[in-house]
Amino acid sequence: MFAVTYVPQAAVLTLFNGPLAFVTTVLLVLSESSTIFSVLSKNFLIDDALIDTFDGTLLSRNLTSLVSTERQVKSGSDPIARMGKIMSKPFARFTPKAIIRYFMYLPLNFIPVVGTVLFIVLQGRKFGPTAHARYFQLKQMGKREKAEFIEKRKAAYTSFGVPAVLLELVPIAGIFFAFTNTVGAALWAADLEQRESTAPNLRAQAEQAKNAE
Repeated sequence: MFAVTYVPQAAVLTLFNGPLAFVTTVLLVLSESSTIFSVLSKNFLIDDALIDTFDGTLLSRNLTSLVSTERQVKSGSDPIARMGKIMSKPFARFTPKAIIRYFMYLPLNFIPVVGTVLFIVLQGRKFGPTAHARYFQLKQMGKREKAEFIEKRKAAYTSFGVPAVLLELVPIAGIFFAFTNTVGAALWAADLEQRESTAPNLRAQAEQAKNAE
């Protein structure tokens, strides 16, 4: 990508960003490479491995009932060995709509510094919920329920998505970070599940304490 696209894109961005075009073009080319990797690798090459990583992480946190909603779970102590056949996979990570949105964001790179930062933030904002696609499926959330869930955690998803996007921009190592980001998303999902399960107990205890008074 750098050998083919860097020079012409740097020439164009120099008209808008001046000397800063050297940096902004690097980020742009890395983003383009990452997008190609996501479309090809995540959807066709390592998709199953990422799902297994997500489910295996949940099993390691004793969320068997959650994982079993969408895949067979065997008995045993090894989370990886316990995973059976997947009943259904999440929808494609990159839809035509997502690709169109990506190209709509590209012109932001013409704005010096701020535009590039905004471009990455917008990418991260979309990456966060995408990282939880499997979680939404395991929870069997409908479109409206998922939208409300994401809206309540918009800032958290952006905070998670921006660093994740930057990590996956790293050439070659981005493949490794795709798995670490998946583990991070699964651990976050596990924390959300544990909070959800403890909240009713806390409310019940508070009610009992109130009645005792």
